[in-house]
Amino acid sequence: MAKRPKPEPENGPQDSKKGRPKNGKKAAKADAEKKRRGAADRLAEGGLSFERPILEMEHKIQELKTLASSTKLNLNGEVVALEDRLAKVTGDVYSGLTAWERVCVARHPARPVASDYIAQMLDDFVELHGDRLFADDQAIVTGLATVAGRRFLMIAHRKGKTVKERVLCNFACAHPEGYRKALEKMRFAEKFGIPIVTLINTPGAYPGIGAEERGQARAIALNIREMFSIRVPILSLVIGEGGSGGALGIAVGDRVATLEHAYYSVISPEGCAAILWKSGEKAPEAAAALRLTAPDLLKNGIVDDVIPEPLGGAHRHPEATIANVRNWILDWLDRLSPLAPEELLQRRYERFRAMGQVEEGQVDE
Repeated sequence: MAKRPKPEPENGPQDSKKGRPKNGKKAAKADAEKKRRGAADRLAEGGLSFERPILEMEHKIQELKTLASSTKLNLNGEVVALEDRLAKVTGDVYSGLTAWERVCVARHPARPVASDYIAQMLDDFVELHGDRLFADDQAIVTGLATVAGRRFLMIAHRKGKTVKERVLCNFACAHPEGYRKALEKMRFAEKFGIPIVTLINTPGAYPGIGAEERGQARAIALNIREMFSIRVPILSLVIGEGGSGGALGIAVGDRVATLEHAYYSVISPEGCAAILWKSGEKAPEAAAALRLTAPDLLKNGIVDDVIPEPLGGAHRHPEATIANVRNWILDWLDRLSPLAPEELLQRRYERFRAMGQVEEGQVDE
């Protein structure tokens, strides 16, 4: 009977003298690279694809710190050197973000949302519920707020942090009752001479059949019209996504700002791509064409201020970002509060009328 040949090991043919795989160095190197890429992929799951170099370095720094604490080794020199390198790499990555990458940063799940600003920025907050007609829309939160002795009405899109919260808040896509609630509370603030601050973070108003039946378009249009006649200062700030009329429904302000890596647009990049190219895969091209980034918005007069985010984005340093927003709010409340209502309304009207101006003339060929 013929002997059956021994099956080769899974890791390839063996060197008979040394009892180890042939090309062992190459195999070991490939395994190490596979493990490294696997770790990077796991890191990228909690981040963004273009952030992979940053995530890998953060992971290495954390490993060194863990090793130092468990073995009592002094690795401060290595950690400091890596942290300096990390700052440079982060600066290089974030200084060259494309429009689509900025949209991805604006949507980062760890980015601070309305609940974070309420918890960490405000000294006091009393929520006001309902639109007095239909329901209390969870996608928009309204309430009386106090910061450093200044009192104002806070209106914000509420996105939620966990899956359960996001479903409850409808992913910040407000129904008409949400916009009616916001307007009702604005009129309340006007009656008592209380300034208004709005935080915008929505991909757009909810487009469902029920919302349309209850007057979604009219609710947004009414808010836009009425906000031009509210006789108290209004500050509006885009903290994440600023999508379509869903954003504009609470964004008619005397001063409009955006965070550095937020976006503000007439339509989402995916929606634009679906209309123009019949494919959501063209979203990056749509994002570039829409001119929705903070520098473009400032250049075109859509926003008045760009509030800087710490190196690496608000999702890495939420406390510092919230502090920057707090300072901006306090600064402009102090500047606008002394103005007479008539002057506020005239400035607000002129600000929005100045948008979209076109210069006519000969085109250079």
